[in-house]
Amino acid sequence: MNRFESYSKRLAWLTTFVLAGFVAGCGGGGGGGGTAPAPGPTPINAAGVVCDSGVSTGCVNLGTAGTYVILAQAGATNIPTSAVTGNIGTSPAASTATTGFSETLDASSTFATSSQVTGKMFASDYTGGTTATDLTTAVNDSKTAYLDAFGRAPGTGTNLNHGAGTIGSETLPAGTYTWTTGVSIATDLTLNGSATDVWIFQVKGVLSEANNTKVILTGGALAKNVFWQVSNGATIGTTAHFEGIIITPTAVTMGTGASVNGRFYTGTNVTLDGNTVTRPGS
Repeated sequence: MNRFESYSKRLAWLTTFVLAGFVAGCGGGGGGGGTAPAPGPTPINAAGVVCDSGVSTGCVNLGTAGTYVILAQAGATNIPTSAVTGNIGTSPAASTATTGFSETLDASSTFATSSQVTGKMFASDYTGGTTATDLTTAVNDSKTAYLDAFGRAPGTGTNLNHGAGTIGSETLPAGTYTWTTGVSIATDLTLNGSATDVWIFQVKGVLSEANNTKVILTGGALAKNVFWQVSNGATIGTTAHFEGIIITPTAVTMGTGASVNGRFYTGTNVTLDGNTVTRPGS
């Protein structure tokens, strides 16, 4: 098989990733007594726009992970002041693993709010409603999405190890791009295509975007249709702008003043520093 990771390695990572989700599921609680449970996270169609397989061929199905703009298994660290549009979820880590938002727990114990978040914040230790169960499902859905993107037929020709892992100052059409190394976005990168085109970037190593650079969508291309499957985490440079959905078993770190139109799904943590994070379609 022309894959940049062995099938056995894929299964080993998936097992570790899935077990973390199962641990989170063991700690959740529902509403008490005979009171009807408070509602869980906002439905996907109210939390932004996700790639629709009925419209865009080749979508990576996010499942209920699409309910969140940030879904981190080990927590989220924020240096104020950031502006996040969309829901934030943390599981199996507890709410104490998310810092810098000065959040306030709702009376329902289902979610918290923050002046820095236009949306709701959910954590595995919130005992109201179905929050813990919903988060476990969403984390598992993010793992499935990772394997979906990873398992796509790899890019060939110029789509395989394009630019020897350094990209920018160019326009890439829709398609699947595969690297057996990390990828550096060294200068502005343009993705050009229609509103139904899909990009899948398979990155074996680390994804990094240089300071003061931009990922730009043209021709009607949409961030909800851009997927970055990254094996070893991502770093977005100071004041850089990024487009698309990063799914990684490790961490995502944003430099000071950076912005993203997309989503982050991580097996560990997300670090923000005065950033703007906006869900697609907002």
